[in-house]
Amino acid sequence: MRFVLPRLLCCWLFSLAALTLASGPLAAAERAKLPVGVRRVVFVGDSITYGGNYVSAFAGYFATRYPDLSLEIINVGLSSETVSGLSEEGHAGGKFPRPDLHERLGRVLAQTKPDLVFACYGMNDGIYLPFADERFNKFKDGIGWLHDQVVASGARIVHVTPPVYDDARGGRPPGYGAVLGRYAAWLVSQRKDARWSVVDVHTPMQRALERGRARDPEFYLSKDGVHPGEAGHWIMAQEILRHLGARDVNGAQSAADMVKDFPYGPKVLALVAQRHLLMRDAWLTATGHTRPGVKAGLPLATARAQAAAIDDQLTLMR
Repeated sequence: MRFVLPRLLCCWLFSLAALTLASGPLAAAERAKLPVGVRRVVFVGDSITYGGNYVSAFAGYFATRYPDLSLEIINVGLSSETVSGLSEEGHAGGKFPRPDLHERLGRVLAQTKPDLVFACYGMNDGIYLPFADERFNKFKDGIGWLHDQVVASGARIVHVTPPVYDDARGGRPPGYGAVLGRYAAWLVSQRKDARWSVVDVHTPMQRALERGRARDPEFYLSKDGVHPGEAGHWIMAQEILRHLGARDVNGAQSAADMVKDFPYGPKVLALVAQRHLLMRDAWLTATGHTRPGVKAGLPLATARAQAAAIDDQLTLMR
């Protein structure tokens, strides 16, 4: 006897098959992919990286797209830090000079043992003064040194251009935005060397700022001109993910939008952010630094035990 499916059921099964195909090989081809063998990713940078919303978004992407991937993402960004070694006179009211990455990078690499490093410097490296070749050269020297140190450790490195400085909100004499534009352009120019990998977040942030301000003169990406808010951090995360091949983030307007179509997406993103802050503080304390006033983290063993409990919650959502 011939069995004929009802028309409604046929339509439903056809739709299900189409959905399965869309979430299969084609969808997978649109996703970000890490280089083969990368299982530990470390982010270094200044207060923008320390704040870390873009790092959490990056982690949330991989937690939703690749829930079974054994991947550790470590943030050791440090507020006020430079890679140039420069510090303006009277920084922090004269309480302390800007911390210098040269002082701690060796410990960070030795203890975190990364496979891949993302490095975002520049915002503090011109020390908020007009452009000068001497300061620019210090920045370039510092970036070159950072690159060589990471490569010598056996890891890969991806440089991230400095985010936008908003002269209209920064509270300093105008012109530092153009300084960072030159710093970002120099970093992008290093792509001519195949050994250098560079993500440009500066240009899309500048475009977003200009578009927003054309609509509304009060529009901003950062209240203080330096530290991006949620929209700015999302642009950073989006560009980094695109650099890794992601095309499934192109229409997303935020990290929450990025995960909304995945099971328990908002809950996964919240747990990932909680884990990120817990381990950031623990790693900063474990690796050590010279900046006063940074929240002390738990001992690594204690933090890892708490992180494992969060990981158990994430496992239940797969």
